[in-house]
Amino acid sequence: MKKKTLVYLVSLFSLAFFLFAGCTQKGNVEKAALSDQSKDHAIYKTEEIEGKETTYLTMDYAKMERPASIEEFTRVSYLPPIQQYKTLSCWCFATTSFLETEMARMGKTPVKLSEMYTVYWEFVEKARRFVREKGDSVFSGGSEPNAVIERMKVYGAVPEAAYTGLLPGKTEHDHTALFEEMNNYLQTCKTNNFWNEEEILANIKKILNKHLGEPPQTVEVDGKAISPVDYLKNVLQLPLDDYVAVMSFSYLPFYTKGEFKVPDNWWHSQEYYNVPLDDYYHAILQAIKNGYSLVLSVDFTEPGNIPEANLGVIPDFDLPQDYINQDSRELRFFNSATTDDHGVHLVGYKETPKDTWFLVKDSWWTAYVGKIKGYFFYRDDYVKLKSLGFLIHKDAVKDLLAKFKLN
Repeated sequence: MKKKTLVYLVSLFSLAFFLFAGCTQKGNVEKAALSDQSKDHAIYKTEEIEGKETTYLTMDYAKMERPASIEEFTRVSYLPPIQQYKTLSCWCFATTSFLETEMARMGKTPVKLSEMYTVYWEFVEKARRFVREKGDSVFSGGSEPNAVIERMKVYGAVPEAAYTGLLPGKTEHDHTALFEEMNNYLQTCKTNNFWNEEEILANIKKILNKHLGEPPQTVEVDGKAISPVDYLKNVLQLPLDDYVAVMSFSYLPFYTKGEFKVPDNWWHSQEYYNVPLDDYYHAILQAIKNGYSLVLSVDFTEPGNIPEANLGVIPDFDLPQDYINQDSRELRFFNSATTDDHGVHLVGYKETPKDTWFLVKDSWWTAYVGKIKGYFFYRDDYVKLKSLGFLIHKDAVKDLLAKFKLN
């Protein structure tokens, strides 16, 4: 998921929607412009973000009833949050965390796995497709949760201790120079119409080795060296064929499989189960209540995504909860108010008489701004409107999958 600018704008489409719903124009404008009559107040903040002074739209959450700690949530077993630092690898951090939790769910002792081993081979495969498509393929740091599954099927997995992706003396990931060098090289190949796959991939690996170190060809288990593929198959024993991706979009008939139409689905995977929003949300809630965690693909640059409070909510000046439905969700995807720019690991829930809250592990820096490091609290309205898809074990959604009639 790619990071987009942290300058938040209220959608004109949302304002038009309220007008259509019967509100007067004056009332709407006053509500979005900090009217004292508003339940949720829109406020502008100016602060330094990633070294730049930035003004953005957020909300006043002071009087909101909300969770105060992770202990309030019913949680699955998971390893502690870690930061991704200056990478666009949230898709890998979230999914790796998910697979570690899957080990615990299956009664195994979780192993801290290497995100960078998967990221390394993901870049190789992106470069391979770039060559085969003669440059007409997305090459970026972003990807989707099911990419982790696909890379592991081919390249296996290794413990983080065997491959950190950090050069000697480094303690934080920074892929800025790595990506710039790879991208410049591929663009030069495109400009010169040079498409020798073997040579190009060899050079991409040299660049990756320079910045991340060369990935191990074996790992040691009980004094014996085995390949990453054998380590995955015989030690981790993760059932990679049992994980499914689910989405909810009306551009595709419901209860059919098709493409998740975002740039980070760079290989145009058609393996997404498409379901109506009510089924989509119900599946998420029932899964976590039944002890299954999942990876959420979300839009996290929103006025209601508030790092200092660890909050993800939909303010009523954006859209009241009663108006969140398939169409309002689709509108925001269609006009790019909702974009696929982040991945998180959903690990817990809390139900109150008024709302349902979800606990998510988050590797991005915004999850380390508030008092509770490495987490966000998503309210149910945020999940319904601003999560685009999820990855989960098929047993958690077997009733949902039973509605599909696939050839």
